Amino acid sequence: MKSFISKVVDTIFSEYEKYDNLIFVLPSQRACLFLKEEILKKTATSSFLPKIISIENYIQEIGNINLIDNTQLLFEFYSIYKQNIPKDKIESFDVFSQWATIVLHDFNEIDSYLVSPKEFFTNLSDIKKLNEWFQDKKPTKLAVNYLQFFEYLQILYQALSKKLKNNKFGYQGLIYREAKNNLKFYIDKNKNNHIVFAGFNALNKAEEIIIQELLNNNMATVYWDANESIINPSNEAGVFLRKYKKEWSYYKNNPFLWVENEIQSNKNINIIGAPKNNTQIKYVGELISKLNDFNNTAFILSDENLLALALNSLPNNVKNINITMGYPLKDIPIANLFEKLFKLHLNQQKFNKIEEQQFYYKDILEVLNNPFLNKIQGDNLLQKISTQIKSENNIFLTVTLLKKYASPNEIDKLKLLFSLLYFSNDINKIIKQCRELILNLKQYAVGVEKEYLYRFYTVFQQLETLNKTYNHITDLKTLALFYNQILQNEKLFFQGEPLQGLQLMGMLETRALDFETVIITSVNEGILPAGKNESSFIPFDAKKHFGLPTYQEKDSIFSYHFQRLLQRTNNIYLIYNTETDGYGSGEKSRFLTQLEINNQTITKTIISPNVQHLEFPLIQIKKTAEVLKKLKKVFTKGISPSALATYIYNPIRFYEQKVLEIKEENEVEEIIESNTMGSVIHGVLEAMYKPYLGEILNEGNIIEMQKKCSTLLHTYFEKLYSKGNIISGKNKLIFEVSKNYINRFLKQELALINQKKQLKIIALEENLSAEIIIDGIDFPIRINGFVDRIDELDGVTRIIDYKTGKVEARELKLADFGVVTENYKYTKAMQVMLYSYLYISKINKPNIKLQSGIISFKNLNSGFLRVNLSEEPRGKNYDISEEKIQNFMNEIKNLICEILNPEIPFTENTDLPFKIKK
Repeated sequence: MKSFISKVVDTIFSEYEKYDNLIFVLPSQRACLFLKEEILKKTATSSFLPKIISIENYIQEIGNINLIDNTQLLFEFYSIYKQNIPKDKIESFDVFSQWATIVLHDFNEIDSYLVSPKEFFTNLSDIKKLNEWFQDKKPTKLAVNYLQFFEYLQILYQALSKKLKNNKFGYQGLIYREAKNNLKFYIDKNKNNHIVFAGFNALNKAEEIIIQELLNNNMATVYWDANESIINPSNEAGVFLRKYKKEWSYYKNNPFLWVENEIQSNKNINIIGAPKNNTQIKYVGELISKLNDFNNTAFILSDENLLALALNSLPNNVKNINITMGYPLKDIPIANLFEKLFKLHLNQQKFNKIEEQQFYYKDILEVLNNPFLNKIQGDNLLQKISTQIKSENNIFLTVTLLKKYASPNEIDKLKLLFSLLYFSNDINKIIKQCRELILNLKQYAVGVEKEYLYRFYTVFQQLETLNKTYNHITDLKTLALFYNQILQNEKLFFQGEPLQGLQLMGMLETRALDFETVIITSVNEGILPAGKNESSFIPFDAKKHFGLPTYQEKDSIFSYHFQRLLQRTNNIYLIYNTETDGYGSGEKSRFLTQLEINNQTITKTIISPNVQHLEFPLIQIKKTAEVLKKLKKVFTKGISPSALATYIYNPIRFYEQKVLEIKEENEVEEIIESNTMGSVIHGVLEAMYKPYLGEILNEGNIIEMQKKCSTLLHTYFEKLYSKGNIISGKNKLIFEVSKNYINRFLKQELALINQKKQLKIIALEENLSAEIIIDGIDFPIRINGFVDRIDELDGVTRIIDYKTGKVEARELKLADFGVVTENYKYTKAMQVMLYSYLYISKINKPNIKLQSGIISFKNLNSGFLRVNLSEEPRGKNYDISEEKIQNFMNEIKNLICEILNPEIPFTENTDLPFKIKK
């Protein structure tokens, strides 16, 4: 079927021999390009093309007024605001800008639809008065301010319009109003021209009057793109066309061009439901990869926020693509750098660290990790500083301290970084500093990165020019807010071959265009059509009364675009999101339901992502000569019980720690970690009991310890949690929990003494070591370990390990020593049993009465949890005999033999019970 534009060109060519007095007006710039191409195809000889222009540019010509930039408009509006509002009512620019954009949008609609400003604003104030705000005799201050806001709107509107018109500038709506007022002059000046309007549907009031006036003066022809289905009274898509056909006086004596009755048969219509946006876009990528020719294919994003995802999902066979919707600046990587820089300095203000010139460590790390800055600095200099920050646990950092992390030669290379840590109080100087940073980045940019940098350079250049003119941005907070607003609203526009390859566009860009294949994504309620959500201060009833567009009209507009687009298309793929989440309602659009009712041959499919089950090969590390040499060194120097526990948990982890010596990366500990808390409690208990080594404790000793608890906790937190805050927030709670643990433990100790039990401290944090000889291994094996406490209670020697985590008695039940080397669950029992062996080896008294176990501070009610060696299910045997130790050590020797066996590789444990820190 012939395209709409082709039909318009054929008709015009059949009626006109010369084209120099023709002016074609179309809905969009893209449609203008397609019309120009169609005319070139059908022009046999060389001649001048007729004038082809978009409706916005055409109205601007009639109005003889220039379009003002949105950013400049906001600055201009704030100047008007300060001049016309009482000083005590004036808000800061950052507060003003948050509601001013909505007001400007409303002003734009008022002008586009030629609403009488005086009547409109008077009615709007009256509506507000009739609301519940003023039912009381004495309205509140809030209610008075609310009403005054709407009274001020009329003053602001009139002042802004006057100022802009005097300067020959205007926003889009004001240009429409001026065009209508200037229409008579335009008609007199252009009587020899004939204007062809093609592909329009919903016109604002100004456009209606302008086009009707041109029609009535026989200066124009309008070609509507409709069919009988759209014009049908029951179809919401034809609301506007039916209105024009019925109400315009021109159509009482002239035909309405065109309402087609030709129906495209054998359409291939596919409705596809896909979970999540990612699946939708990936499916489109697969679909496009199967196409041979893209020159007549349109990929339409109902949700234009998916542009970045769409571009990253296009298949390799797409060589040419035309994009006109623009790439949001907020999605460009460089945007993050300036956002983090502003945040760095704003948080300095927030934390009241300006005088100390200190910065929050997270903000510094985010700047240091920026890929663009790392390109400039090179040599991993920024990452070296990051490592130092993490290792020293500084929550707040000064520039002086940061410079200490670099050598004198490196400091010179880092001048740019350090300069970014100094922001002037002069906003214009900050903006200039941002521009200079972009110039520094330019020499390291490649490919499209240069285009990104140029666009951001123009943003800051524009901000600098505007602020020098208006001086509205007076602080960093306002600059950051305005910067983020620009990112939300401004776009980077692509340049390419507009008539070749795949056409990627939004729904509004499809006006007047036809394609062989159409793919539309996000065909969901709330997106297509958009729904009731809109930002406006004008109530729904007021909009209806004054003829302003509401969500109802907008639904009709999108219904028309949707149906018109499909009427000449052969292959149609309509994809909707089936998932209910923040990126789509999960309910398919009613447009799809209407299509299903009218077409019985539609193919409906629900798809899901093809998740491949990847079988990762089991990690195995062979024990080469180099590995065995390293293991010999490790075991000769001394292996700890915790290292053996790591092997039981996962041999690969043991290999990483002991053979490769891979250490866990340091992180800044802003909130006290559990291991730090454990170290503090261990240190405090050691300091408390140390004065009483070798003595039998009495009640007075425990009371003395209790008095020292808070002081010692402060001392050890300052020592082990250097430069950290423990006087507020979560850290204060952790401090109090630690204090509670220690005091509860001391109360238990006191209870033992009050029961007339004799408690003697033998050793604290004792370093124990012993060598063992294993058959088949030609070097001695050393086992090292630090025992938290060794004491004697009523003649029984106790090996005690403190645990700040929760340990239960069942984890210390060892009926069979074989489970120790097989199950990580029993490694706590293994640890204290090894301590028992080391202690017996040191004192060489095999016949002493010995018990070993754990004191769990999260399970203090259970007291001293002893290793239970009974073979009976409910039996109890806490005495560790020489025979038991020897049987236990046989299992340990078998474990060490396995580790050192060159024939047994380190094999990954794929059934890890839980994650442990390296």
